[in-house]
Amino acid sequence: MTNIVPSGREIHFGKEDIIVSKTDLKGRITYANHIFRQVAGYSEAELIGKPHNLIRHPDMPACVFQLLWDTVGQRQEIFAYVVNMARNGDHYWVFAHVTPSYDLAGNHIGYHSNRRCPYPDALPAVKGLYAQLCEEERKHSNRKQAIQASTRMVQDLLRQQGKTYGEFVFGLSKCTALGYEGMGVAA
Repeated sequence: MTNIVPSGREIHFGKEDIIVSKTDLKGRITYANHIFRQVAGYSEAELIGKPHNLIRHPDMPACVFQLLWDTVGQRQEIFAYVVNMARNGDHYWVFAHVTPSYDLAGNHIGYHSNRRCPYPDALPAVKGLYAQLCEEERKHSNRKQAIQASTRMVQDLLRQQGKTYGEFVFGLSKCTALGYEGMGVAA
């Protein structure tokens, strides 16, 4: 399952569908709803206990995942556009909302991610930015240096625009003020 080659084909899921997964603190999947399993093409047995990066697409910048993990590790929520790869090599875009999870005693025990159809008007900007970030990351043979270099690019962009990461992400679409009903996404 780790040697999947991207097919270049994009798959879609319904605008009412929500892909849900839960992980432990190490990012191992503890729950995957039927929409997740259907879109990604894996059975429950193939997902539970596996690292969530099983579905990571090679065109997804490592710095975005670093930002995601840094943010939820500080017990804060984050929204991000993510391109994932299904078992057959097809890819699918999501608008992810990732939050920390707690037990009844308030102990941080993992993470919960809800993923919906992305805002279509945001994708051209996201794809362009992610291509630039991946290009920068490929210039470095050391993974840590690659992430640092692409993170600086994101920080410079945010500084230039005078926005936080959250403001930037939600500012990519005119649909965010309308909600999902205004997206015009075909199921």
